[in-house]
This record gives sequence, structure tokens and C-alpha cells, in this order.
Amino acid sequence: MNSDLQGIHIIATGRYIPPKVVTNDDLSEIVDTNDEWIRQRTGIERRHFSDGEKNVDMAVKAAKMAIDHAGIDTSELAACVTATFSPDYFVPSVACMIQKELELPDDIPSFDINAACSGFIYGMQVARGMLLQSPKKYALVVGSEIISKFLDMEDRGTCVLFGDGAGAAIIELSDEKKYVSYLGAGGNDEYIFCPNADEEKRKVHMDGSKVFRFAVSTVPKCINNVLDKAGISKDDVDFYVCHQANKRIIENVAAKLDIPLEKFYMNLQEYGNTSAASVPIVLSEMNDKGLLRPGMKIVCVGFGAGLTWAGVLIEW
Repeated sequence: MNSDLQGIHIIATGRYIPPKVVTNDDLSEIVDTNDEWIRQRTGIERRHFSDGEKNVDMAVKAAKMAIDHAGIDTSELAACVTATFSPDYFVPSVACMIQKELELPDDIPSFDINAACSGFIYGMQVARGMLLQSPKKYALVVGSEIISKFLDMEDRGTCVLFGDGAGAAIIELSDEKKYVSYLGAGGNDEYIFCPNADEEKRKVHMDGSKVFRFAVSTVPKCINNVLDKAGISKDDVDFYVCHQANKRIIENVAAKLDIPLEKFYMNLQEYGNTSAASVPIVLSEMNDKGLLRPGMKIVCVGFGAGLTWAGVLIEW
């Protein structure tokens, strides 16, 4: 079997959203903003913040849901890869704590990667590579973020954007499923960054207009590269799943590529920007709603701090 032709089959998904809801009106009580200002600029209406839960608590719940839905024997997992920029500790990794909490076998390589909002797609690529070298059948890929602890609640340009949450998927290799990826990076510590400083200064900083321009130029590039490599047209794709950063970005991309907006699933109005968790949360939500059917082609795109970008075509 030609490994270059082996695609990824997502056999199950899971997600966890903390129950604490923070509305735009809630934020207007602590920072100079209002519901109309946030909705018009971002499309976000609410977001969920952890209320004492750790990153690993959310990641474990999303991972367990995916494993339970898959109905697999965890001894068949070849890897546990977790995408996050907001771990609870520098060490141990969130992935290692997932391995502990879910009592996964100790011969499963478990580690975190940090590609910010592109992280889950990077994680699928990494997990695919590990599966190609393993006799085991499955891999667990998680995107989990607890961004609320890194927000400056006096900065209305950032604190209104982000939320907490986790998403997960169980993947396997398949020579019957189409798979194409396009990943890249361009080092930049000015557009969006979170310094590794003492806890008081460890906050997300962002130049919103520059990030917006980066996103509306990069996302079409990712989509076009994936379509070209796959040899298909934009009309052959059933759904486009973009990182859930801003409604205006997604609307701009749809218009630029002349793709119907209804092909772009959005849930950012409820969750805000959950960074590496956003794409798997969308896939899990769509899966549970019965929107994803066998054979459907889905293009997922991530973009974020790094700067990083990632596009992938998967077949359901």
C-alpha cells in the first residue's frame, strides 16, 4: 500500500465546553465595550470560561467522549497528540496527563504541540505520520485551550474574542479516503503573542487589524493550495471548516473565493475563538447534528500565532 495515498479517516469525535457562560453584556460591565460593538466586529455573542477547571480536565472529557464514541480498545492507540498553547504546566504535558487520567497503556507516545490556532490540523498531520510507522490502528488527537487565564480583562481588543474548550478525534489511516494537506509558518512575534513572563504579564497581545489582513489573505491561499493538490474544484467540497476567529474573516474568505457562505459552518457566536480547540469542536458539533455523512469532502483551515497556517482536505 502506497503511504502517500493513505488518507485519514475520522472515526469518532468528542468535545467539552465549560458550563460557565460569559455574554457580551457581562463583559460590558468590566471593560469599555458593548454587545453591538462586539457582534458587529466579530459575530461573537457568548463564550465559555473555565470556572476552576484545568486544561487537562477539559481535554480528558473531550478525549473520553471521542474514545467512547469510537468504541475502540485503547491498546490500539498509536499516539496521543494534544494541540495547545495554554497548558497547565510547562511539564508534564496535557497529553501525558490525558494518558494518566484515562489510564491509557504506557506504550502510547503522548506529547503536546503548539501551533496555536492551527494546532489541531498540525496534530492530525503529526498523528498520521506516527500511524504510518506503527502497527497500531488509531491515534487520539486533541485540541484544548484554557485561554481565559491569559486574558487581559482591561483590553477590549482581546478579552472579547476568546473562550475555553476542548475537542478531540480518533483517527485511522485509510487508502479509501482522500487526504491532502498544506501547512506552513512565518515567524512573527508582533501580530499576536503571549509572553513567557511572570503570571501577571503572561497575557495575549494582538494587533487586530494586522491579524485580520493576515487571515483574509492566508485562508484563501490554504484552500486553493489544498484544492489544487487534490485535483478538485471548490464546488466538490461539501463543507469548509475554518478556525472560528471572526465572522467577518469567514465572510470575506467566502466572498473572495465565490463560495456560498452556507458551506462555512460557524459556531463562534457561541464559543468565541477557542484557538486549537475550534476546528475539532466544530467537527464534533457537526457530527452530532448528523451534518457529516460518509463520503463528504471537508476542507479544514487553521491560522494563528506563529504565524502558522494549515489546510487539509478530509473525506468523512
